[in-house]
Amino acid sequence: MSRMLLPLSLATSLLGGTALAEAPRVAVDIAPVHSLVARVMVGIGSPDLVIPAGASPHQYNLRPSEAATLQEADVVFWLGEDLTPWLEDAVETLADGASVTALLEADGTILHDFRESVLFEAHDHGDGAHGHEDHDHDHEEAKADAHDHDHDHDHKEAKADAHDHDHDHAHDEAKADAHDHDEHGHEDHAHDSHDHGEHDPHAWLSTRNAATWLNVIAAQLSAADPDNAGTYFANAAEARAEMEALSEEVSGILEPARSGNFVAFHDAYQYFEVDFGVPASGAISLGDASDPSPARIAEIQERVRSEGIGCVLAEPQYNPGLVATVLDGTDANTAVIDPLGVNLQLGPDLYPQLIRNMATTLAECF
Repeated sequence: MSRMLLPLSLATSLLGGTALAEAPRVAVDIAPVHSLVARVMVGIGSPDLVIPAGASPHQYNLRPSEAATLQEADVVFWLGEDLTPWLEDAVETLADGASVTALLEADGTILHDFRESVLFEAHDHGDGAHGHEDHDHDHEEAKADAHDHDHDHDHKEAKADAHDHDHDHAHDEAKADAHDHDEHGHEDHAHDSHDHGEHDPHAWLSTRNAATWLNVIAAQLSAADPDNAGTYFANAAEARAEMEALSEEVSGILEPARSGNFVAFHDAYQYFEVDFGVPASGAISLGDASDPSPARIAEIQERVRSEGIGCVLAEPQYNPGLVATVLDGTDANTAVIDPLGVNLQLGPDLYPQLIRNMATTLAECF
């Protein structure tokens, strides 16, 4: 698999000035999605990244250069307001002349609802899963739609429908519902679970979603740059085949993790867990916006001790002291897992390496 992917970065770096000059200006919100777009654009050009890989996408202030990237873009790909609600106004105002695609709203995207507790139960995994128009697992229909150039029309309709709804009202209701959960001692649940929208936004950690989005990306780029449509769709088809091989490889890597239990730093891995059958037992923090309460930490500590949790996962950006507190008095191992590609080189190779590294980290933690 790696031998197939290595030449892609080289091919991107060796692109001639003419190809880059003719390519549309493309802006992408986070590094994993940037990698998928870069893969589709191989041989044509390179997208620009808006949010640095080392920053949390949930909370970030754009620098002038990053705002300029949006302003100069012909095409914008972002997950959507569920992941980065603070970015919505910037996309609408700065990129008002660009073609904008919110991938969480794309047909075929698998979505999971937020989990409502610090401790996860078996039924938490997959019960909240759904997709737009029930196309969760139908990648072949998505492929056909992309080649028929129907995605552009569908996405514009979806975008229009989204703007016809009162998102703020929906978010306020979600926050109110979260506050009603306080009888279980999760007083900070409302703040860090529902601040980012109705659905769990970490959908890029599903390789099935990534495969679907490759078609979406190719369709949108082809609409903006029809002269290179053949290359975009050919790249997307090759990348989908690579994604299938990656999924098989990762499933094998994760075999040791299926016999143990783990706890994550925050509830970001639901899509990865469902795709590969490695359910977490809980999360120290349900979101990124605030530190967990002492009551929540106590719950996690008790589960680690009582259930013989073998691994507690930390993340590069967040407080290592909380992980140390949870581990205190237990025999659990710890490892740093990276869902954003903080230390990986930007480009078409980042996404498969990100998924592979996550699997390897989890397996080795046991």
